[in-house]
Amino acid sequence: MKKIRLKKQRKNKYNLLILIIILVLISIILVFKYINTKIMPIFLEYAEYQASKIATYVISKAVDEEVSQNLDIDDLFISSKDNDGNIKSIDFNPITINKISNMIKANIFEYLEDLENGNIDKIKNTMLFSSRVNEGIIFEIPSGVVFDNIILSNIGPKVPVKLNMVGDILTDIETKVTDYGINNVVIEVVVKVEVYEQVILPFGAKKITINTEIPIALKLIQGEIPSYFFNNLKTNN
Repeated sequence: MKKIRLKKQRKNKYNLLILIIILVLISIILVFKYINTKIMPIFLEYAEYQASKIATYVISKAVDEEVSQNLDIDDLFISSKDNDGNIKSIDFNPITINKISNMIKANIFEYLEDLENGNIDKIKNTMLFSSRVNEGIIFEIPSGVVFDNIILSNIGPKVPVKLNMVGDILTDIETKVTDYGINNVVIEVVVKVEVYEQVILPFGAKKITINTEIPIALKLIQGEIPSYFFNNLKTNN
């Protein structure tokens, strides 16, 4: 009888252990499902916003550095005048445009690559970044953001976020023309940048597209303005 009772007790303990293991596994699955459906989107949305803000700042720094060091605004345009000295036509200088566009793209790539590798010496503004930026972690999200409450937003452990380029950098130089007084216009030259990045968290990742538009030059055209500017600079109907 003792042996039968011992066998039953062992069997009951074994069944209880199996039940506990099953319950633990179910709990873990439910927790991960909750994180994936409820918490993860909050972290990713917050990470996307912060990463876009940081990347836009870094891109602007890269463009400003390249333009300040290598761009002479007069080299951007080719203009022709009539016998009275009035401007007949104005056009982009394609050689200068291609050159500055390629140099800007290369400088942006270098800046973003340095950011991914934790080197922010050229960026100056260290307030934007995590204290662990030398590890490639650009910023950390407080766990409290999931509560959507200002008071609780900074509590809890920090979730590290990294940023990686996942595609080519696209640049395009365009102009905006604005009337200025009588027979004068201001030509604003802007560079449009599109970068594909991946925001990486310990438990997920998201691909994002960063679009930014940065002014690089202003030119005032005085006198009798021609009705047509080449390369879509301006057309008067």
